[in-house]
Amino acid sequence: MLIAVDIGNTDIVLGFLEGSDIVANYRMTSSVSHTSDEYGMMIRGFLQMSSYANDDVEDVIISSVVPNVMHSFRAAIIKFFGVNPIVVGPGIKTGINIRMDDPRSLGADCLCDCVGAYGSYGGPLLVLDFGTATTYNYVTDKGTITAGLITVGIRSGASALSNKTAQLPEVEITRPKSVFATDTKTAMQAGLFYNFLGGIERTVKQFRAETNESFKVVATGGLGRIIEGETDVIDIYDPNLIFKGMQMIYDRNRNR
Repeated sequence: MLIAVDIGNTDIVLGFLEGSDIVANYRMTSSVSHTSDEYGMMIRGFLQMSSYANDDVEDVIISSVVPNVMHSFRAAIIKFFGVNPIVVGPGIKTGINIRMDDPRSLGADCLCDCVGAYGSYGGPLLVLDFGTATTYNYVTDKGTITAGLITVGIRSGASALSNKTAQLPEVEITRPKSVFATDTKTAMQAGLFYNFLGGIERTVKQFRAETNESFKVVATGGLGRIIEGETDVIDIYDPNLIFKGMQMIYDRNRNR
């Protein structure tokens, strides 16, 4: 069994894969204060919940955008499972070319998303990831990433409103019943939702204008569930895209 790990700024997402099948996934807090023992115990607990033992772990692949967490997490994998994990980064075979000014600046999570999207759906395509940040990456029909766009995520926008404005509360990210909000909570929810939705549609429109190509729009990320049914600019919503990409990358590098 392969464990695919995506380490983000706030969360760590684990996928347990048997071949190309994602049999379970779990989420834990990403924190520089966690020790390798704490990470190891949490992973072992998730394995037990899925009826696996430590010995069932054949390999591990990690995508991380948080270098400060990597030392403890990687140490946990080595200590608890006796595996030296593959880390997505320079020198790793992906099957995807990156033609940007600084290819190293592309986040490992975005790279895995693009690998998974291109391998699953072909190209050209625009890959959207609705996470802490919202990212857009364009992949040509030849499997080349030629552009990337980064903007604020809807949850980050909500946090900024509540943290920087004394009288505004934290609100759940959800589709409002109406744009005609009658209280502070629903006013924030409607404002966040429709502003975010409109930004997505305008950005995709601009990509279409500048590429002058017919491309698929593939979206992923937990918050994508809120958006994908509310607009016709998203062709495919795939919540497991990053795990698919890591599986494909692993297959290219398993004999490292």
